Amino acid sequence: MSIEIKVPALPESVSDGILVTWHKQPGDAILRDEALVDIETDKVVLEVPAPEDGVLEKILIANGDTVIADQVIGLISTGPRAQADRQIPAGQARAGRALGPAVRKLVADHQLDPGQISGTGKDGRITKADVLAYIGSRKPSPVADRETPAVVARQPGKPVQPARPVQPTPGLPEIDEDRPQKRVPMSRLRARVAERLLQASQGTAMLTTFNEVNMQPIMSLRAKHREAFEQHHGVRLGFMSFFVRAAAEALKRHPDINASIDGDDIVYHGFCDIGVAISSDRGLVVPVLRNAEYMSLAEIEMDVLEFSTRARDGKLTMEDITGGTFSITNGGVFGSMLSTPILNPPQSAILGMHKIQDRAMVVEGEIVVLPIMYLALTYDHRIVDGKSAVTFLVTIKELLEDPAGMLLDL
Repeated sequence: MSIEIKVPALPESVSDGILVTWHKQPGDAILRDEALVDIETDKVVLEVPAPEDGVLEKILIANGDTVIADQVIGLISTGPRAQADRQIPAGQARAGRALGPAVRKLVADHQLDPGQISGTGKDGRITKADVLAYIGSRKPSPVADRETPAVVARQPGKPVQPARPVQPTPGLPEIDEDRPQKRVPMSRLRARVAERLLQASQGTAMLTTFNEVNMQPIMSLRAKHREAFEQHHGVRLGFMSFFVRAAAEALKRHPDINASIDGDDIVYHGFCDIGVAISSDRGLVVPVLRNAEYMSLAEIEMDVLEFSTRARDGKLTMEDITGGTFSITNGGVFGSMLSTPILNPPQSAILGMHKIQDRAMVVEGEIVVLPIMYLALTYDHRIVDGKSAVTFLVTIKELLEDPAGMLLDL
């Protein structure tokens, strides 16, 4: 009996996705709810679980193809495992022998037909050594030639031409065998981020105001309580939780920063859903801390850590990244000294954190060295006036420079 593997319902406003990776190959045994395939949309990566125990019978949609909701992408056989034609790929079935995991990976990586490989193992089984020997004896195939990069390194005494003709793109350097280039398709997430950034720059009146904050009070507080905090809560005390708390308090005092434009209306949000920008291998994502105004430092740190782990593993859901009334981005973790963050529409403002740097400052007529961070607030001037933006950033500065007062709600 065969059971269909279907694309699950896609998030709202998402019409299709890209099938990124099959975690199993035809012939592999699978368990119910085991992750079979990853599908990338322009917002999240969806895992498709196995609907039943069985054997992956057939893959109908290959990696890199576009899929839509409810589309059949593969088949699972729930019949007896003795049916070899349902347990192994077609090439292996013709060869009449199953392949081990290491051999199967080599065959897949080099796009080989197992039926062309002579097996020296028991009962004619193909071993890893058989595959390596076959690869070594093969001449480069036209398929391999077509899949090599457009420009390859030149070998001494032998000029190399591009493997395939590439039409030059206006504005890009011409292809030269001495100056290799690589062309890869843009991921769905990267394309979506690019679209939203362009939308923000063209559809809003962005302006940025700057200030600086003395981080010594927070650094002293962290140094004093960091070990006890970690032992008690099981999570490290970072800087982000202080900034989220300060932003939430400042948003309550300046409601226009916590507002959005909807057509001809201004929507004032009575809650602080703060997005925290997180860098992942797939690109920048902004999961949202719901009702951050009620969260403790420990709750913020735990949620940010969980979001970071799930972003790295591609486990964020649409609910995690949808909404938000304000955002915070920290370029300082990468060494940024100063930047102008771009809005995350329809939000009206975003706070940029930067690297903490010791600087000579004048305090009560004396020059002292203090750990200083530059802050940047980018805001939509259509809804936020300059005075409001400046006073909002000053409020955050004052709250951060007196963390005890902020935490005691003074």
